Amino acid sequence: GITYLDHAGSALFPESLLKAFTDDLRNNVYGNPHSQNISSKLTYDTIEHVRYRILQYFHTTAEDYTIIFTSGCTAALKLVAEAFPWIPEGTKQPSSRFCYLTDSHTSVVGMRGITASMNVLSVPIKPKEILLSEKNRLPAEEQNCMTPHLFSYPAQSNFSGTKYPLSWIQDIKSGKLRPIKIPGKWFVLLDAASYVSSSPLDLGVHQADFIPISFYKIFGFPTGLGALLVTNRIAPLLRKTYFGGGTAAAYLAGEDFYFPRKSIAERFEDGTVSFLDIIALKHGFDVLEKLTGGMEKIKQHTFALAHYTYTVLSALKYANGAPVVRIYSDTDFSNPDVQGPIINFNVLDDNGEVIGFSQVDKMASLYNIHVRTGCFCNTGACQMHLNISNGDIQRNLQAGHVCGDDIDLVDGRPTGSVRISFGYMSSFEDAQTFLKFIIATRLSESDTEIPFQSSVTKLMTESVPDDHPSFNNADKLSLIPCISDRELGNNSSATKTTVSWQPPEAEAESIRAAVSETAVPTCRRGGKPITVTNIYLYPIKSCSAFEVTEWPVGIQGLLYDRNWMVVNQNGVCMTQKQEPRLCLVNPSIDLKKKVMVIQAEGMDPISVSLEENTGKEAVICESKVCSHRVKTYDCGERIADWFSLFLGRPCRLIRQSSDMKNRSNQKNTKGLASATNISLSLVNEAQYLLINVASILQLKEYISARLEEPLEIEELIRRFRANIVISAPESFEEEEWAEISIGALQFQVVGPCSRCQIICIDQQSGERNKEFLQSLSAARGRKTNFGIYLMNQTSRSSFPDILSVGSQVLPVLKENTEIQPPTSSEEKYSG
Repeated sequence: GITYLDHAGSALFPESLLKAFTDDLRNNVYGNPHSQNISSKLTYDTIEHVRYRILQYFHTTAEDYTIIFTSGCTAALKLVAEAFPWIPEGTKQPSSRFCYLTDSHTSVVGMRGITASMNVLSVPIKPKEILLSEKNRLPAEEQNCMTPHLFSYPAQSNFSGTKYPLSWIQDIKSGKLRPIKIPGKWFVLLDAASYVSSSPLDLGVHQADFIPISFYKIFGFPTGLGALLVTNRIAPLLRKTYFGGGTAAAYLAGEDFYFPRKSIAERFEDGTVSFLDIIALKHGFDVLEKLTGGMEKIKQHTFALAHYTYTVLSALKYANGAPVVRIYSDTDFSNPDVQGPIINFNVLDDNGEVIGFSQVDKMASLYNIHVRTGCFCNTGACQMHLNISNGDIQRNLQAGHVCGDDIDLVDGRPTGSVRISFGYMSSFEDAQTFLKFIIATRLSESDTEIPFQSSVTKLMTESVPDDHPSFNNADKLSLIPCISDRELGNNSSATKTTVSWQPPEAEAESIRAAVSETAVPTCRRGGKPITVTNIYLYPIKSCSAFEVTEWPVGIQGLLYDRNWMVVNQNGVCMTQKQEPRLCLVNPSIDLKKKVMVIQAEGMDPISVSLEENTGKEAVICESKVCSHRVKTYDCGERIADWFSLFLGRPCRLIRQSSDMKNRSNQKNTKGLASATNISLSLVNEAQYLLINVASILQLKEYISARLEEPLEIEELIRRFRANIVISAPESFEEEEWAEISIGALQFQVVGPCSRCQIICIDQQSGERNKEFLQSLSAARGRKTNFGIYLMNQTSRSSFPDILSVGSQVLPVLKENTEIQPPTSSEEKYSG
């Protein structure tokens, strides 16, 4: 049921590859290739066979190229930076330069850190500048200089799929193109990691000096294995300082004497290579050829899918004529020789404003569509296509945005985009599913005015002729997602707007609000009194709620709230995202008997002592919650067997240890003094989550209208998994509060809760309905905020603080409603 559209991130491995590989391992004994016994000789010979197979795949031979195995493309690039024969500044001869195209992966740009340490200058080159470089021709007397320079560029941009001319390789090496006007001899590093996943590379024709690759981009398995292909002409010039096991022909431990092995590969492959993974490559090549017929067919197939998707996507318009997406591309997708199967875009609203990539990603996940978002480890291309200045990048960092997080908009401007990419196992149905998703979530039935026909399968079933005539005339191709009116009708309920609900104007585009340190709070005046209507705690993270009328408050929030969690066999926390049936587990706590009783339908109840088990039989371990480590201990085999039986998979129950220093002050939350000793249980974000019944009622009307069926208020309340439910007169007035007091308890508002797909799970049945998150996003103006986070510090009194239903809530308004960016890229409320 998954539509996987991140083949540029990683290919998916076929079952036949795993079977062939494991059969091989069962039938053969492979020893360490550095030994001399029979099993080791078998390994060595098999690895050499794979080296030749790789060379054959790239249409070259061992006479021209050497294969150096690395841990991936990044390690290969680092090796080049360290071993290239640079001439530093300050010597009598002209110094070297490292030039790189700005549309390059982080791992290429990062080479400049090594070159800088060697006193070698780096020069970024924009794609347009290289085309003007013919003007950089040198006088004849300077053309004999042999100072080595290195130019790096990607064969295919991992951002946009643009294929840069392979002819640049020879043009730069011959001096026809010069990235900069400087005497010397140019060598070329061709970053082929993205390119070779879907296109054939002929090194017999295009002889770059260095070609780094990662094999998981091609086969999906194994990961953590790459290679550097090096021309034998430059290999003897490469310099190496460190020598690891297997690289030395001879050395002395007591003196500075070392003689390297003759083979270039053995010289640079420090330590034992990942020999079983290398053997897996042999089966990768076999299976890929058997399934697809070769890389040329993969190139045509993936491009046809990308061309079709691009054509339809670029034609989508709102009723007012505004485009639904903004595509970032240097080509019109008319030629597979200049465009790879990658489409990079941002979704727009009907006013032309960008909808943040994080929101698009959340919606796509509801449809089981897997995309990639952000800047894709290619800041240069991101800046170029999204018009982000250097100052913008620095300001975004100061605002809390870092690479890879989910802060998608800063001051209303995008920090990144959405990328879909096709691979050899992508199908026409994958493209259609994606287009249906965009249409269902962005266009109402009346908006859908794109030309729908039913003849596109001809494009998909006929191979593209070698001269690509059809790609030179877009009119010859149909603009045609085969999506029937009936299917559109079924999806159109997702976009009906029968209830007009505008979000508060003061609400900004960021995910998380916080109190400005300079704000002067004011008390809420007038209106009906606000009271606490419900109190819930969740003893086991992501399991069912335990409702109480009054409850003690501890240093981490409600006593025993999220003190336990269920983990899989690898010790990783399980939530309802992976296992919705967790909501059917009902824990309840008896303070007098000091036990937690756990119940579930069809299971005998089981109890866990509230007394912390610190005896020798307890297994103390560290677990991760929201990227932070917490000290926990295992609750034993009896409980593990109970959960494993109910969930049908191996799992265990663990409890947070009372040694909780490592969960204090982990989040530098705005509005909380850094000196406060705030302690968290196994929650993701804050001690408490508060929701307002009035806000629930307004949302209930909206969702009921879209679902066209009545909803119970209690069901909605449970979906939002709050600790404190209040009845305030106005919906969403809680978002304007800076502080609140409930009885003797004082709370500070941390910010809004950005919701994830857990609200789509019915907490009584465990069934999913993606409509709930979609409705929340639509109702709240593309955001998914609902409820507010609270923190408090317990009093030092010997009497425990008690939170009670019926208590009056006294809020203090925030004067400055500025929204601050989140401090974490994690999903904000995972159970």
